[in-house]
Amino acid sequence: MQVFVVGGFVRDKLLGLKSVDKDFVVVGSSIQKMQDLGYQQVGKDFPVFLHPKTKQEYALARIERKISKGYKGFEFDTKSVSLKEDLSRRDLTINAIAMSVDGEIIDYFGGQKDLQLGILRHISSSFCEDPVRVLRVARFAAKFKNFGFKVAHSTHKLMQQMVESGEVDNLVSERVFAELNKALSYNTPSAFFKTLANCGGFKSIFGVEKDINLHKNNFEFLDNLNTENEIKFALWLLNYQDFEIKNICKKLSVPKKYKELAVFGNGFKGFAANFENKTPSQKLEFFNKTDSTRRVERFDKILKVWQLVGIDTKNITQTNTKIKNIDIKKMNMENIIIELKNAKLKICSSL
Repeated sequence: MQVFVVGGFVRDKLLGLKSVDKDFVVVGSSIQKMQDLGYQQVGKDFPVFLHPKTKQEYALARIERKISKGYKGFEFDTKSVSLKEDLSRRDLTINAIAMSVDGEIIDYFGGQKDLQLGILRHISSSFCEDPVRVLRVARFAAKFKNFGFKVAHSTHKLMQQMVESGEVDNLVSERVFAELNKALSYNTPSAFFKTLANCGGFKSIFGVEKDINLHKNNFEFLDNLNTENEIKFALWLLNYQDFEIKNICKKLSVPKKYKELAVFGNGFKGFAANFENKTPSQKLEFFNKTDSTRRVERFDKILKVWQLVGIDTKNITQTNTKIKNIDIKKMNMENIIIELKNAKLKICSSL
């Protein structure tokens, strides 16, 4: 039985980056042997085990065969699989580098050279069998954009073929959002969207045409923003129609907080930009619909979305603060609804 560290930890170590999580591959063992050593099996699709002490995950070396469309359409074999065979099934050369327990680097597919060249290159034609790999290449393009990484021409061609064949149509919505969310966490998520657009997969994956008319800079308005992912998500969708945003959110099964921020941010951006010219009743309706005094965190994030595209929200913030600070204890409780509304309208009239 031999144990190797594989994948992202080794890749990042060679790039001089910190990586906490380690992926372990076990060669020359079996389910029974792992259990006899005290490892707890947790994998369903293929054998993955928790180390009896560290609780880190260890996977048996495996090979896979495509039996149907989609990323779940595989059957796995773990019997007498070598390290090279296991690594050969991975997506990119830079993710197929292994390291022994004593620190020896094992590189069968030129991953170290591609790290030096800044190339995202597939290992074999089996790359086409898993549509998630299109997303992963796009995500790595975003993760390593600042390192100058580019997608290899041959890999780009395969990604185009996967789009044209309809393979990417079988992507599971939750997996698409998971990769998108990871890409948004990087400093340069624009490369994620650009890569998908360049291979023709943008519409297939998101259900809409790419639309950059608002920003005119090819998704780069998302780069280098020190803010939360849901704000970046709302910014990405800020130039789409309301029905398109809702369709995208449904197609990707996005969390509720992402959807709400995108819908409110888009739906009221024109109102926010022209806030000073709205009537007191219109302003009050705006605060009521956005639930600004109760959903404080969400409302602050809506304002942040607008601020990042140059909308001055100072008057909105001041008005909302005054509404929140209304002292209802001084009001006649028998007519509290009417008095509260009038007090809010008075504040909306003053700014």
